[in-house]
Amino acid sequence: MNTTTLHLLTASLLLLLSCATHVFSVTPCPPCGNTTVPFPLSTSPTCGDPLYKIQCTASGSLLFNTVNNSYPIQSINPKTQRIIIQPASIIPKTCTTTDKIHQGIILNNTLPFNITSSNTIVYLNCTRTLLLSPLNCSAASACHAYINATDSISACQTGPVCCTYRTGGSSNSYQIRVRDSGCSAYSSFVNLDTSLSVNRWSRPGLEIQWLSPRETVCVSQKDCDSTTSSCGVDDSPVNGIKRCFCNGKLVWDPIQGVCTKSEL
Repeated sequence: MNTTTLHLLTASLLLLLSCATHVFSVTPCPPCGNTTVPFPLSTSPTCGDPLYKIQCTASGSLLFNTVNNSYPIQSINPKTQRIIIQPASIIPKTCTTTDKIHQGIILNNTLPFNITSSNTIVYLNCTRTLLLSPLNCSAASACHAYINATDSISACQTGPVCCTYRTGGSSNSYQIRVRDSGCSAYSSFVNLDTSLSVNRWSRPGLEIQWLSPRETVCVSQKDCDSTTSSCGVDDSPVNGIKRCFCNGKLVWDPIQGVCTKSEL
């Protein structure tokens, strides 16, 4: 079992343990500004699933909270259960991202979110120790084309080393590290085709996915919608948990957070 799989199993177990202490609401959250907030994402304790918390600002913008920072949410796809966040910007006239003080993007690995394998990370202003890493720090790396074609990061041209890599390994499922001993700046691109010229690259973004939520936890039948579900004991390893299991031929829809008719 690899480290990524172990983290996902651990997160799932922690979800079950958390469920034992309170009943989740399946009430969808209201829009944040002009953006729909799909279940299970939650902008307040009274809607969505609190374990899938994101932030709605007073100005109507959505933020994704990491361990010690927040990033604007560019888009949400409820069908694929994926969010794209905006990476930190680079401080003007430097080759350092604004989140270097937080050591980059670090997700809480006990929550049901992880970085997908669809991201190409461009590391900038790296130490020469990165030449010994499995990252692509060669003269052919796409990071050189990115630096040369992007006026706003011209300060990075004097950096000793730049590198690229594709996310998806156990070491980067929950973090994109920025630090003095590695690289001081980065950017990220979703589903990047590096054969394209830089002016045809998509805008920077980092794709994050969420695990499917389980059925609503219940203490008694009154916690369930009696027309569609019944409170019953879960067969999971965590003893004593009850859930609102769907009645008859209805099936749990983790996207809507309700029991629906099977499409089969």
